[in-house]
Amino acid sequence: MSKNVINTEMIYHCTNTNLNGGGGIETYVASLVFSQISEVKSISRQEAVHQHILKSIQTENQKRFKLLHIHDPEFLADLREECPAIFTLHNHCSYCPSGTKYLADRDKICDRVMNPLGCVWGHIVDGCGSRRPQKIFGNWWNAYNPLTNLKKLKIPVIANSEYVRQQIINAGIAPERVITLRCGVQLPKVVTEPLTRTIYQNQRILFAGRIVPDKGLEWLLKALAKTEQHIHLDIAGDGWDKANMEKLADDLGLSDRITWHGWCNTEQLETLYQKCLAVIFPSLWPEPAGLVTLEAYARYRPVIASAVGGIPEHLQDNKTGILVSPNHVTQLAAAINELATNYAKARLMGEKGQAWYQEEFTIDVHVQRLTEIYTKTIAEFHANSSQQDIKN
Repeated sequence: MSKNVINTEMIYHCTNTNLNGGGGIETYVASLVFSQISEVKSISRQEAVHQHILKSIQTENQKRFKLLHIHDPEFLADLREECPAIFTLHNHCSYCPSGTKYLADRDKICDRVMNPLGCVWGHIVDGCGSRRPQKIFGNWWNAYNPLTNLKKLKIPVIANSEYVRQQIINAGIAPERVITLRCGVQLPKVVTEPLTRTIYQNQRILFAGRIVPDKGLEWLLKALAKTEQHIHLDIAGDGWDKANMEKLADDLGLSDRITWHGWCNTEQLETLYQKCLAVIFPSLWPEPAGLVTLEAYARYRPVIASAVGGIPEHLQDNKTGILVSPNHVTQLAAAINELATNYAKARLMGEKGQAWYQEEFTIDVHVQRLTEIYTKTIAEFHANSSQQDIKN
């Protein structure tokens, strides 16, 4: 259990996410809170976490908080800067109305800075989001309003990758306000070990994620058709595009080489990680960071991933995994075949990934670095407040 060097009693996390939802942000916030609080024996972990979460700060006496850590951009409108505060960017929603930075109809990552004309064009012509006028307006407001509020505030901003940091700077936030702090994930609850030859011989690879176009499953299926016939793909996830992907798999003659597991709980996903020789992370949209790589490293598994967004910052090419160009079928197939035919390389990459994870990406390492940001933010807030009092 991590112990903070500062009193966390009045540090609260501000979010409306369902911490039982199992998504990336939900898992991160729950892990973060629990790692920051002292051992609590009288109540459950879930209760302890929820006691340190605020669903609204509008009517709160904000002066009483040691620090507010904001995770949802809608909270920025109610922040009065009466106490130290920081804001973490978990995704693209604060500078991209569609939240994807991906022009689906053009298979291209968006390089536009948020503006009304470009973003409306993106929705209607480039397919980056809904084409319904009401939805376009709603998406625009949900990004524009928080970004406007963030520009007015003076609080530090944490980006979970250098890619995200550059995006928010491009959107108008001063570079000196934005700090890159990469994510951390919890250690597995079960004992893990380097890839064994027995598991390797089963020749299973794993995709874990939502089944929607920008997650790249179509690309993976087409690549799988060009790999060795004995390689089997486990798919852990669900989504509205599943029926289309099942049909594609059937058309490609892959039905007997794929197991569709649907949504998996923690225990089921853990089993799939243990059974695979490598994890495939074929996102087409620019993932802000992507926890999948870190979860794989924690279990001694190499990762084959697309070189988009913040992913390359979390994968050392040809050391902890293999980076491939997005939507490049032949390249992805070659990478899968390479690890599926070279046990020593797959095992070594997994071991190097696990070592890197222990050095940089455990939740304890993350909390230690976050605590330093908390301490500096609190000190600077009170120093500035004292100077203001002297002037007055």
